[in-house]
Amino acid sequence: MMVLPFGRLHHPRTWAIAPGLEDVPLEGRDRFDMTDYDLPEVTLEESPDELRVTVHDIRLTISLIGLRCRWEVRSDNQWQIAAMDRPTQAYNFGSWDDRVYHYLKRFPDESYYGLGERSGFANRAGNRYRMTNIDAMGYDARSSDPLYKHVPFYITRRKAGRVFFGLFYDTLADCTFDMGRELDNYHGPYRYFRADAGDLDYYFVGGPEPADVVRRYTWLTGRPLFSPKWSLGYSGSTMSYTDAPDAQSRMNEFVEKCREHDISCDSFHLSSGYSSIGAKRYVFNWDRNKFPDPDAFVHSYLDHGIRLCANIKPCLLRDHPQFADAAARGLLIRDENGQPEMVQFWGDAGAYLDFTNSETIAWWKTQVANSLLRLGIKATWNDNNEFEIWNPNARARGFGREFSAIEAKPLQTLLMVRASLEAQREHSPDLRPFAVSRSAATGMQRYAQTWSGDNYTSWDTLRFNIKMGLGLALSGMSNTGHDVGGFSGPAPEPELFLRWLQFGIFMPRFTIHSWNDDGSVNEPWMYPELTSTVKSLIDFRCRLLPHLYNLLWRYHGLYDPMIRPTFFDFRRDDRCYVENDDMMLGKDLLVAAVVEPGATSRRIYLPTSTGWYDYWRGDYYDGGREIEVEAPMDRTPLFAREGSAIAVNLAQQHFAQRADERGFEIFPHRGRGHFEYECFEDDGESNGYRQGRYWTWRLDVISDPEQISIQVDRRGAGFTDSAETRLLFPRNEMRSINLTSGQVVSDTVQGLHRDIRVALNTGASR
Repeated sequence: MMVLPFGRLHHPRTWAIAPGLEDVPLEGRDRFDMTDYDLPEVTLEESPDELRVTVHDIRLTISLIGLRCRWEVRSDNQWQIAAMDRPTQAYNFGSWDDRVYHYLKRFPDESYYGLGERSGFANRAGNRYRMTNIDAMGYDARSSDPLYKHVPFYITRRKAGRVFFGLFYDTLADCTFDMGRELDNYHGPYRYFRADAGDLDYYFVGGPEPADVVRRYTWLTGRPLFSPKWSLGYSGSTMSYTDAPDAQSRMNEFVEKCREHDISCDSFHLSSGYSSIGAKRYVFNWDRNKFPDPDAFVHSYLDHGIRLCANIKPCLLRDHPQFADAAARGLLIRDENGQPEMVQFWGDAGAYLDFTNSETIAWWKTQVANSLLRLGIKATWNDNNEFEIWNPNARARGFGREFSAIEAKPLQTLLMVRASLEAQREHSPDLRPFAVSRSAATGMQRYAQTWSGDNYTSWDTLRFNIKMGLGLALSGMSNTGHDVGGFSGPAPEPELFLRWLQFGIFMPRFTIHSWNDDGSVNEPWMYPELTSTVKSLIDFRCRLLPHLYNLLWRYHGLYDPMIRPTFFDFRRDDRCYVENDDMMLGKDLLVAAVVEPGATSRRIYLPTSTGWYDYWRGDYYDGGREIEVEAPMDRTPLFAREGSAIAVNLAQQHFAQRADERGFEIFPHRGRGHFEYECFEDDGESNGYRQGRYWTWRLDVISDPEQISIQVDRRGAGFTDSAETRLLFPRNEMRSINLTSGQVVSDTVQGLHRDIRVALNTGASR
């Protein structure tokens, strides 16, 4: 819905709306552009007082006297009230300031989820949140606000009628959400949205399931990036290495330590110390004292199968070697006098590049290519890109339609990451690009993986980072993670480090990163007594990579979040809305992280309507009950849904050796049942999937109390046989089967021979 108080749009174009698309035009999309939408049948009813519009299972009634809206959705074959504007002053434009307001009536049975990356509990009710992206290093994950990201979208649940819907406010301005913290006797209970500038342009996203709301919102704001498979592997990182005077030697030591401890590592996030001059950072500069031979350094990592993801920043310090040239060419955000708008940045004053200028984008892509990609660096780490501009008189080019830079800071973030990604695509057109961004705005899933920023080392952070990640996933950005072990503050104690790792291996982004106060480094071998356990955890991450990759494919193709809260899949189970520390990895794995020191067991509620297998022990539990399970120091409690399969890599993992043997762990129905499973697979890094060069594993599993039948079918480009087999065997005689190449057609991808092995989990009932 768009409300035009003065008959015109302040910002007529949007960069958030990309219905089912991988991108929008560089200069944005017209807000009234209806292409790429379905045009459903609409029923319109008019009276002197009201206008009623019905589309499918959504009904909007607009009061023409006073301008108030009432939204209804059809749930359980009945029309249920979802939302209503506040009866008094629902919309305010310029009545007492230049901001725009939208007030909604607040019902007592409502709870709210999403708003991207926020501190505190999953249910946002009773709190107020400010969206103005800042560098919140060392934030309190329980209470700090604002943080790094700008995602003005949230989901409302009304317990009465089991109603779910989303509200997305398409704005790039700083904004505030009050979810019932404010009270005013003259208006009754309410919640509100307030934008500091711009227009009131909002979308009502219908359910009836929370899954429907999330998928439709993600579709609306653009297709998630399908990044290469290696982006899901373990990624090393620390600021300490590149800040050391002998940085290249320290970086080489990391490789040798990985070799010594046989740690599999797919990438390394290269911190900004490589770009230093003295104590400060200068983007696209290589410090030749620290890195005498950047080309040899990069290829030494590539020779061991480790890709580098280089840190880049969008601000040029005033003494940057290219500052004067960039200023003369008009590449920087300008003040009211046409001079570079100077801001406080890391270590000095500087000016942000203006990515609403096509010349800036071209310059940036050239720098990325010449300074990084040409050396063999495979990805970009877009950091410190919150664009902290506070001067209301600062100006952005706006692709020929100049505007106040403060009104659209998140747009600069989006366009910066887009330019980095385009540089990678142009440099290696046959390969899928990969980018990471700390800050984000609506639509960032089209370009990058993200993470929860510079977290503080504490048990509280571990607990509330889980909720942060799930809030992002409900807001369209589920390819996310956290700095394992904590980035800022003290070094993690051994128990905290291990528990963080046990959770971190289940996140799409798995990176150990730190800047500890005592100068120590979070590394797999930081506590020698734990190194073998850490290696086993990283090996288990390698085992899960086919499952994670399949989830990434579903996220890209079906808008299905990779991680999600339990209520996403079990919306009728009221217990799933009680605050907890659990996370679903896809629809079939339930991760129960240990977030308290000294814990040796974990209480967990298993959602109803299905049974659950203890992944480690094989024990079976009926759903709809709370249980207590052991939580030893070498693993996190993990449960698999009854009637599911998980693709795994059964090959033993070693440093610098990439082995892959496809297997499927099967968790059959306890009694009589049937389920189907499908898994995507390709070469892991090319664009061949766009031309259909991929294949699909399909499993059909039928079980009864006596036996289990498994049909395996693999189809796709490059296979001429259907590769089917059917096996029957008694439950009590076999726990695993090995299907040889004579039974299932084998294939070769990048020299890797693949057979299928099916491991069965048929543990005792508990």
